[in-house]
Amino acid sequence: MRTAYRFLTRWWTVVALAISLAMLGAAHAFERFAGLSPCNLCLKQREVFWGAVAVSLVATIWTVISQARRGTPRIAAFLLFAVFATGAITAGFHAGGEMKWWALPALCSAGGAPADLEGLTSLALGTGPAIRVAMCDAVAWSFLGLSMAGWNALISAVLAGFSLVAAKRPKDARAPRN
Repeated sequence: MRTAYRFLTRWWTVVALAISLAMLGAAHAFERFAGLSPCNLCLKQREVFWGAVAVSLVATIWTVISQARRGTPRIAAFLLFAVFATGAITAGFHAGGEMKWWALPALCSAGGAPADLEGLTSLALGTGPAIRVAMCDAVAWSFLGLSMAGWNALISAVLAGFSLVAAKRPKDARAPRN
């Protein structure tokens, strides 16, 4: 257990990078292979993981360049905490709207509408492909009673917690032992 703790806290940015890429890959796989169109809030949740990829990639490169003398930079772990906490709040807001705990913004219903004049014209004339507009308040997929947004909120909250633990790690976890 102690070895896992030291590994996670010392190499947190690498772990966060891998998990963020896996979450983005899963989201794109659900879209591509399962045919689940993302709504506007789903796309906002993806932006959070892209932010986490950017922060963790820069911190991981820094760690490799500095030859990991001090482990993961603490500031990167704090930034990852902020990013994942934002993701947990966004996904929690989305999940609460799906459960009808509160009303979601009106923009949440226009996720797949064409944005250009040609696309709107073909849609109006009926000559273009039929598009499925994803509604933010509709649960498209669920597992064990949680929607995708609910799972995303849970995973993001856990990742935010691990980021905070990695940022507050003791000094012996930051410096390699000889």
